[in-house]
Amino acid sequence: MSIPPEMTEALATDDGQCILAKERPGCLSLWSVVAWQVKLDEGIELVKNKMRAGRLEGRIDEVQLLGRLLSTRHKNVQLAGRGRLVIPEGFREFLGVEPGGDVNVVGAAVCIEIWNPQRWLVYLEEQMPQFRQLFDKLAG
Repeated sequence: MSIPPEMTEALATDDGQCILAKERPGCLSLWSVVAWQVKLDEGIELVKNKMRAGRLEGRIDEVQLLGRLLSTRHKNVQLAGRGRLVIPEGFREFLGVEPGGDVNVVGAAVCIEIWNPQRWLVYLEEQMPQFRQLFDKLAG
């Protein structure tokens, strides 16, 4: 697939490296390597601090689940010339799109999202009624 150049400029390193992450069924996100690593490191550090402080006692199953999901959630990918991206197997299945199938590419302020078109419509229908309230809250 191709991602518009104006969307990829802020994401890719000089060698085209980005992070592809599973967000929700039918949606993948593409992140800057640096932004993703900062977000990931901060979250992991918070969990480690809670573990050290004993605040996650009796919740080992949740910590293990988090570890499993983290280990399969993201992958380094490379954008080739003209913003071309090959979506790896496993990620394509999560997206629910056949090779060569249509996708929606959406700017999401901190990343780029790649959506299964049907899932995107469902998401918009669910979220659009709250748009004005969200805009006013974040802009106010």
